[in-house]
Amino acid sequence: MRFATLLAATRPAFLSVTLVGVILGLCTAAADGVFRSSGLAALTLVFALVAHAGANVINDYYDAISGCDAANTERIYPFTGGSRFIQEGRLTQRQTALLGYGLLALVIPAGLYLISHSGHALLLIGLCGLTAGWAYSAQPFKLQSRGMGELTITLAWLAVVMGSDYVQRNSLSGTPLIAGTAYALLVANVLFINQIPDCKADAGSGKKTLIVRLGYSFAPVGCALLYVLAITAVCLGMVLHQLPHAALASLIVIFPAIYSVAKLHKSPTDRTMLSRIIPLTIMTTLLFGMVLSLSLLID
Repeated sequence: MRFATLLAATRPAFLSVTLVGVILGLCTAAADGVFRSSGLAALTLVFALVAHAGANVINDYYDAISGCDAANTERIYPFTGGSRFIQEGRLTQRQTALLGYGLLALVIPAGLYLISHSGHALLLIGLCGLTAGWAYSAQPFKLQSRGMGELTITLAWLAVVMGSDYVQRNSLSGTPLIAGTAYALLVANVLFINQIPDCKADAGSGKKTLIVRLGYSFAPVGCALLYVLAITAVCLGMVLHQLPHAALASLIVIFPAIYSVAKLHKSPTDRTMLSRIIPLTIMTTLLFGMVLSLSLLID
């Protein structure tokens, strides 16, 4: 089996949200003057990406079992509907499961090494992140199918930011908690928007996401709520002096947020509109994370 095929099956483009999440966590540590090791930072980044890659593959495996990816004829390529490697015969279900669980298993020794060089609280943070990434799709939990996908993703990416900070800081702090919460909410928004074109296939396979449960009319409401919560977290962080005043620059996301919510309110199922909103939501999330990271370094 070619390495290129295995790499592509992890949906590497989507790993960018974890890359930025780790950078944000390292910047919260640097801003407080507790960054201590580039080597530990590099190891944290590599295995956070491996964990996300494993979760992506696991998601494809369980979506193949449920039948929702095979039934999805309205996906917006390449953003929704999974990698389709199983459906196209590029990987079998067994190969996909071995790849996904193999990647998750690789994270364990790296995690133990990082715990030994930081502190035991990293065990709890890491378990929270790994469990969320796995339980999001995996039986018997299937949290996304129970309308808990957004909450699960928020916890997973909060763990990415807090874990990256903790490896350097060796203690818990309010700065990565607030910055991580704001960023994780926007990552959850990416998931939320991506559910819209997949709604019919998800409903037909018993995958009861929030969009399936609450209908297309909830799309602009949910999107607006996640943006508002993320913006509120940043403002709260500045009020509590956990984030610098320069973090105000990250609120530039208000403009794409207003655009996205307005378009979703007008026609939440328009495929042409969604093909623009989905990548815009991803780019907005990455921009937010990078601007927030830069604001911490500037301060």
